[in-house]
Amino acid sequence: MFIVLLKFSDNKNQVPKFMQGHKDWIKRGFDESIFLVVGSLKSNMGGCIIAHNTSLEELQQRVNEDPFIAENIVTEDIMEIAVNQVDERLNFLLDQE
Repeated sequence: MFIVLLKFSDNKNQVPKFMQGHKDWIKRGFDESIFLVVGSLKSNMGGCIIAHNTSLEELQQRVNEDPFIAENIVTEDIMEIAVNQVDERLNFLLDQE
């Protein structure tokens, strides 16, 4: 499982121009069963994605396809998590290891 932090850069003023492409990119992540959760970081700092069902290399490639990354609107930080325990509703995450 992965946590992807997308933090705004100095190019944040370009958000409106690329927002639809970013939303389409997020939808693809859900449609392809990679993204579990997408949300905004409080205080308007950027966004966060929880992803699974992929490798680090595949996720990095996917993140690079985000228009916000391509246009230097955000920078990414991808953290891989070895899931050891989960609420029973999230048992499917244990099968990833």
